Formats: sequence, structure tokens, C-alpha cells
Amino acid sequence: MTAERLKQWIDAAVAKGANLLCGGELNGAMLQATVLENVPDGCDVIENEAFGPVVVLQQYQSFREGLALINQSRFGLQAGVYTQNINQMFEAWDTLHVGGVIINDVPTFRVDNMPYGGVKDSGLGREGIRAAMLDMTEERVLVICGANDHG
Repeated sequence: MTAERLKQWIDAAVAKGANLLCGGELNGAMLQATVLENVPDGCDVIENEAFGPVVVLQQYQSFREGLALINQSRFGLQAGVYTQNINQMFEAWDTLHVGGVIINDVPTFRVDNMPYGGVKDSGLGREGIRAAMLDMTEERVLVICGANDHG
């Protein structure tokens, strides 16, 4: 069960020195929204995709260092980058190894015709109308040469 797995990840991170800022309690099959900071390297909660109500706050000194932290992950589904600086927007686009970069919104933003998906260990392929049509299509080619084309 996802909630129990995440609870174990949270407890393990706290045992290794992470600060639990809020949440972290399991109520039946529901896990409270959880915020952690100062999670040590090697903890499952930052090394794996949680797919649950857990966020980890990490400090960085510069915008580029923040981008480098994101790229260290073996996952790369989507990234949300908040900035009003157009140069940082394009730097994030050029630098991040993720399936999509969403500027000034959460990385789950999507529209059906967008090619939504990830890179690295965050899945294979894309979701969306065009991607689905391509996935269900087998491209083929037929070449017909005239009788005189080959002597």
C-alpha cells in the first residue's frame, strides 16, 4: 500500500535526521500531507518517486545549483520552476533532463494534447492524444518501382 510505504520512508528519513515540519501521520489508508526538510542523501523519500502527499524542501545557493540538484535524480517526470526571469526560464528548459518543464505552475499541469511523460527512470513514452495515436500505429513503407527503373 502506497500510504504505508510512504510512512516508512518518512519515518526512516526522520530517524536519519530529517526535520518533519508537518504531517507524516497515517490515518487508516490515508497519509497526511507531509513536509520534510534536511533529508539526508540516500533516503528513499528523496531517492525515489513518492507519488503521494510528501514534499521535501532542499536548500541551494544559486539557481544553477538548484537545477543541478534536480538533474542528480535518476527520475525525470516533470519540473515546476517558479521565476519571473525569462533567462532562467530558458536555462531551466535547456538544462533540466525531465519530460517537461512547467514555468510558474506545478509540474502536474497538463492538457490532453500535450505530450506528457518523463525521462530516465520516470517511465517510457508519452500520454496525450497524438502520443496515443502514434503508440497504436505501426509505421510501414511500400516502395513500387517501375519495370524500367532497375534495367
